[in-house]
Amino acid sequence: MASSPTPDTKPAWVRRYPTGVPPQIEIPDRMLTELVAESVEKWGDRTALVYYGATWTYRRFWQESEGFAAALARDGIGPGDRVAIYLPNCPAYPIALFGILRLGAIAVQVSPLYIGQDLVRLLRDSEPKAIVTLEILYPNLAKVRAEHAVPIAYVGRLRDLYPWYARPFVNRVLRRQRMPTDFPEGPSIRPLRAALRTPNAPPLYRAAPSTTVAVLQYTGGTTGRPKAAMLSHRNLVANVTQANTWNTTRVSGSETLVAAIPFFHIYGLTVGMLMGLADGATVVIQTRPEIRELLRLIDRYRPTQFPGVPALYQAFNQQPDVSDFQIHSIKFCLSGSAPLPLEVARRFESLTGASLVEGYGLSETSPATHVNPVAGERRAGSVGLPLPNTEERIVDPEDPHRVLGTDEVGELSVRGPQVMLGYYHQPEETAAVLDDGWFLTGDIARIDADGYAYIVDRKKDMINVSGLKVYPREVEEVLFQHPAVADAAVIGVPDAEHGEVVKAFVVRKPGAAVTAEELTAFVRERIAHYKAPRTVEFRDSLPRSGVQKVLRRVLREPAPTPSGPS
Repeated sequence: MASSPTPDTKPAWVRRYPTGVPPQIEIPDRMLTELVAESVEKWGDRTALVYYGATWTYRRFWQESEGFAAALARDGIGPGDRVAIYLPNCPAYPIALFGILRLGAIAVQVSPLYIGQDLVRLLRDSEPKAIVTLEILYPNLAKVRAEHAVPIAYVGRLRDLYPWYARPFVNRVLRRQRMPTDFPEGPSIRPLRAALRTPNAPPLYRAAPSTTVAVLQYTGGTTGRPKAAMLSHRNLVANVTQANTWNTTRVSGSETLVAAIPFFHIYGLTVGMLMGLADGATVVIQTRPEIRELLRLIDRYRPTQFPGVPALYQAFNQQPDVSDFQIHSIKFCLSGSAPLPLEVARRFESLTGASLVEGYGLSETSPATHVNPVAGERRAGSVGLPLPNTEERIVDPEDPHRVLGTDEVGELSVRGPQVMLGYYHQPEETAAVLDDGWFLTGDIARIDADGYAYIVDRKKDMINVSGLKVYPREVEEVLFQHPAVADAAVIGVPDAEHGEVVKAFVVRKPGAAVTAEELTAFVRERIAHYKAPRTVEFRDSLPRSGVQKVLRRVLREPAPTPSGPS
């Protein structure tokens, strides 16, 4: 079977361009720094960053990144060296990132949630020459520097990022939470505030964008050996260009984007930060996605774009007073990182009038490969069509060289300019997923006759009930349809008779009453009986990662006593 369509059998969407976007576009042959430098030149006086009342114009943001580059160069950092960013969402993040990239150095993405061995494993793997952090996180770093010393730490103060009138309040909050209010002292510690003012900025480093690594993006969880996707300048420029082209609602130099999703994750980095900065947008930064604070930010700054994750849109929908806020400024939303339940999307759109489209991607693909059309047909349950310059195919999970046909279920494989160079110093891991530019996603999917992709589930999450395949997502979609269900996740558990059976974890809506038996019957009425949960466990909340993905591995661990009757 052919691995790609011939000219006469191309999917209809390719021929008609119903998305308003052609399948092939020109990707600028530029470094990521050059792309954003163009925004600085065009919109120097426009507000680039907003952080709880403090603002940075494009010019000021760029000057501070130049200062940081000068400080790094003074300390011996140069092309190819790694510099870790250990920060929450804040203006120091993009400033540090572009200071690092200006030198041709590589930014190492480090979750601010990491402590102890998680942090040690990542630092040992990437061996950064320097790290950027805040005083509130430095104690975590100090505890592990004996096990793995990072030569230089640039440490900022949280209060310096706020407007002057808010700084006393920030200090009071930190003291109340018994957190540090100043940066530590030591020969290997540099005050970040002073570093941003270092003179004699070096010129922009220029090299081949397709082979120059910009970011090490860690993936695969916190267990086992860390695995870092090497994302080149070309990868990131391509994905920014692809995604901004896809968003046919945008007006360059006039959008406002609220960035609640974490920058340390590739989705937050590309969609929450880079797409905006490359397009002259104002990026309103939220430290973490707390829903009440988010509503106040929306009310104050009237964003036009709101990239998020399903759990965030779900929390938005559940606010009883959401209509009291100025939510109708939002016109475009992209959902990623986890499957978007249809009921969540419909409710959000009815509240805001915005277009909420589901997309798909991975750390290894910078991240986006598919998005539902903004100005075209959105198909229920689909993650959409391939972005421009992106190829897709379904392959046999047991033999990735055997390409499957229309609507056959197998492993999704993609190829395009956003696909990583490989895993950092892990050639065997790289060879296992990359072949002739095709990347094996690890996701089970199907592609319809028009090119729309449907993610059935993660290959590793598939449940085998007496030899019959059950994909958690399809069961979860049904559970979400029940009016008493606020959140749900499904896993497989061992069973002596069937090998595995389905177990559901459910969070009930406040005040709602439903039993396990009622939920099981509800599912049985809608899909095959063997897919229905054998057991249902009620919880107050589900364990989620920093980007709000349900942590199924945690659900598979011995559970606490259920919080309510079953």
